[in-house]
Amino acid sequence: MRQFITVLMAAWLAMPTQARADGVPVVVELFTSQGCSSCPPADKLIAELAKRDDVIPLALHVDYWDYIGWKDVFADPAYTKRQKAYARAAGERSVYTPQMVVGGEDHVVGYRPMELARYIESHHAMDSPVTLTLERSGDEVTVRATSTTAFDKAVVLQIVRYTPSEEVEIKRGENAGRTLAYTNIVDAWKAVAQWDGAEPLIVTLKIEGARPIVAIIQKTGPGPILAAAQLR
Repeated sequence: MRQFITVLMAAWLAMPTQARADGVPVVVELFTSQGCSSCPPADKLIAELAKRDDVIPLALHVDYWDYIGWKDVFADPAYTKRQKAYARAAGERSVYTPQMVVGGEDHVVGYRPMELARYIESHHAMDSPVTLTLERSGDEVTVRATSTTAFDKAVVLQIVRYTPSEEVEIKRGENAGRTLAYTNIVDAWKAVAQWDGAEPLIVTLKIEGARPIVAIIQKTGPGPILAAAQLR
């Protein structure tokens, strides 16, 4: 059965990409850890998703497994906090690795590629009132957003920076002796503005380095992601 699911997922990944109905790519957040023996298949899946134009996969490494023998070199307590915030918003008491959050609202626990594919496709079919663009000029990035409707509660503009790929030799813990590849490793995630949607939003930020940047507009909670754009 595992092999059959893998074949189905490979076929889905090979399909021509298409953006959401409104042209918005779907954000997939993977909460993972180098100290988790169940995570490598999900980490590999992120690498495959990164090849698509209609999905923005982001790997957030959490720190709560560091105590079992290996300190994740990419882990940040802020990402653990974000995962726990998602759990509270969903009425859940526990967090897991691997866990994926699709579009800020649908949760996939464990390695469930076909469930993930269904969620991604359902988000592709959604419309959003928000149009979002990113433009880089030297060390500055300008975010522009418009909405066809104002929001009852302000939404949040977040800027994410990631490292496209890196390999790590794991020397201790559950994955000891393995050299694992990681993709779209988030190394900065910052809320930079709130927006009510009534007027266009224009924000210019100084960004160090040439690593890829993602802009995300999301309802508070954290809640559904209304729009996302990236500069690779």
